[in-house]
Amino acid sequence: MQREYRELLDSTIGHLQLLKSAGARHVAVSQETIAALSAPVLPTATRLRPIEPPISSPVKVVETATIPAAMRTPKATNDSKSTALAALRERVLPCIQCAHLASSRTQVVFGVGDPAAQLMFVGEAPGADEDEKGEPFIGKAGQLLTKIILAMGLSRENVYIANILKCRPDTPGQSAGNRKPTAAEMATCKPYLLEQIQIIQPRALVALGATAIDGLLGKTEGISKLRGHWQEFAGIPLMPTYHPAYLLRNQALSEKRKVWEDMLLVMGKLEMPISEKQHNFFLRA
Repeated sequence: MQREYRELLDSTIGHLQLLKSAGARHVAVSQETIAALSAPVLPTATRLRPIEPPISSPVKVVETATIPAAMRTPKATNDSKSTALAALRERVLPCIQCAHLASSRTQVVFGVGDPAAQLMFVGEAPGADEDEKGEPFIGKAGQLLTKIILAMGLSRENVYIANILKCRPDTPGQSAGNRKPTAAEMATCKPYLLEQIQIIQPRALVALGATAIDGLLGKTEGISKLRGHWQEFAGIPLMPTYHPAYLLRNQALSEKRKVWEDMLLVMGKLEMPISEKQHNFFLRA
């Protein structure tokens, strides 16, 4: 069997296992796909090589010296994951499965960060700022999340950030504010997130808030009980913690410390260096 075909087959099997572990029981497959899968595998020599597209704009380079060694990913791996994520993004952007969300959104908020990130943050849904700009976590809560990531010794460029829902939940009759995604909305959009996770293959996930935990794990015990305790999602360690918006509402030092303790556990799981200063964040003198 050709090496390329084996790699494609292994990737497909891994994706199906991920869907199964997340509760999926059926996968829709078109007749065209079935026909393609039934076609014989051509020898490598007879295949046409894709034409490399020209570089039309400068590539932003992240200085690897600032990235902890445990978080670095080979460039070849990063490139292949970038291509896969770009293809998925093209499928997600025109999505109209939730007609009421498609009609009220400004744009789909796909996700942002390193396609080969070792750490992935998952929130619940875009807000007004995210809907306008097309990027997750850029409002006040997102700015706080960025500060947390920087305090870990990382940046938004070397983690990945996404939401359960790719569209802002509609708020008919409201001029401002957000609402919690419904179970049906999350179930409809969740397969896109599953594909993102399958492509990125992070070593750890962080679920931000109770809604993200409900959407990922179906657990409703309450974030205060779940935070600080490792869970598992599709074989990946998952740390539940408070949503940054909660810390904006409750700025007690004790609550900030709880979130930071969760991040210290994540850093330990990823074998990242932790300084004495980081250990002592939000501890009273």
